[in-house]
Amino acid sequence: MADKNIVKSKKATRRRQRVRKRIFGTPHCPRLTVAKSLKNVFAQIVDDVNHVTLVAAASNSKTVTGELKSDITKTQQAFEVGKILARIAREKGIESVVFDRNISRYHGRVKALAEGARKGGLKF
Repeated sequence: MADKNIVKSKKATRRRQRVRKRIFGTPHCPRLTVAKSLKNVFAQIVDDVNHVTLVAAASNSKTVTGELKSDITKTQQAFEVGKILARIAREKGIESVVFDRNISRYHGRVKALAEGARKGGLKF
């Protein structure tokens, strides 16, 4: 079992490197990065030049859970997190971002979060 987990970890690292070598966030167009666990989804808007997180939202944070309904699916939660993240980003003056899917494929919760951010007003 240990060998299987090591192989999975190495593959995930290679996927992350393959995605990140093309994507870089600037102060004018920061990077929107997405991470997910089995229960929650996390999103940050990062300025890679200054190494600072500009905006963050997660499905388990106190500000977001107050706006989420309790009987929705994880994909619907990701969509709502994307909309909330976009709203906060637009309040801070961020209009466009570069999307970083990290090690995940662009489908399911990652895609839902991206669509929610687009619906919230972010361009990428």
